[in-house]
Amino acid sequence: MSEHIPDTNYLDPEILQKIGDLELIAREVVEGLRVGSHRSPLKGFSTEFAHHRQYVAGDPIRNIDWRVYGRTERYYTKLYEAETNFDCHLLIDASASMNYASGKVSKLEYTKFLSASLAYIVLKQRDSVGLSVFDSEVRGYLPPRSTMSILMHIDRMLRETKSVPRTTLSKQLHDTALMIKRRSFVIVISDFFADVDDVLSGLNHLRYDGHNVLVLQTLDPYELSFPFNGTWRFEGLEEEDPLTTQPERIREDYLASLQKHQDAFKAGCVAAHIDYALVDTSRPLDAFLSEYFHERETTLGGGSAGPRL
Repeated sequence: MSEHIPDTNYLDPEILQKIGDLELIAREVVEGLRVGSHRSPLKGFSTEFAHHRQYVAGDPIRNIDWRVYGRTERYYTKLYEAETNFDCHLLIDASASMNYASGKVSKLEYTKFLSASLAYIVLKQRDSVGLSVFDSEVRGYLPPRSTMSILMHIDRMLRETKSVPRTTLSKQLHDTALMIKRRSFVIVISDFFADVDDVLSGLNHLRYDGHNVLVLQTLDPYELSFPFNGTWRFEGLEEEDPLTTQPERIREDYLASLQKHQDAFKAGCVAAHIDYALVDTSRPLDAFLSEYFHERETTLGGGSAGPRL
């Protein structure tokens, strides 16, 4: 029997855009979520395994180490270092390609809503959240704070950012890694339209420094399905030459290239123990977050090995 994913408010991105106030948007999205039994759905992002102790009645079943049980036929619980007071860093791509929108909400605007909602959850847990905005270089950096006022700074920084064509995503990830002094949880939000090996090089730097990393590949629905018909002139957002063509002639090749890029990127993330999620900007934000947290809860309860969120 499949588990039921909790209902949500299903807040449409265009509705969020009309609200305007970023803190109000974050509050509206997050406080409407019902993400299962976890009081704090992001709690445990930066935990580290410490040691075992024998299971006692009342311990969470999800913390039982089933591998140890398989060897000893005894129940042992995995204990972790304290889950409080961790730093979460939001790395937001504000390059020109993130301005694309097939509807009224661009990828960058959706990213702003998403980052504010994630920041709000972290702050409600009384942990700290910081921000780095980049395109061809790091445009702005906010060190982690534990006060709601950082949402206003996130909003202001994104509004003031003037996107330029991106040169290399890897350099910005390397530069940001050098700014983060404490082992943290790092969330990178981008369309990741760049060379896969180049991007993975920067993400691996964050992993090698001991950070837990989640990448949220944020794409417009038209980029995912390429539903154009007739004759179109496509303008390159990263200084590519414009292309005038009939989309149906290139749709198959485009979709195949996109799938190849995503498969290679996801495979590289798996190999580096980097968590990956695809974000479709046509989806209600609370629906995406509810689904993501449900999957995370299922993973945590399943006893699978490797780094977890």
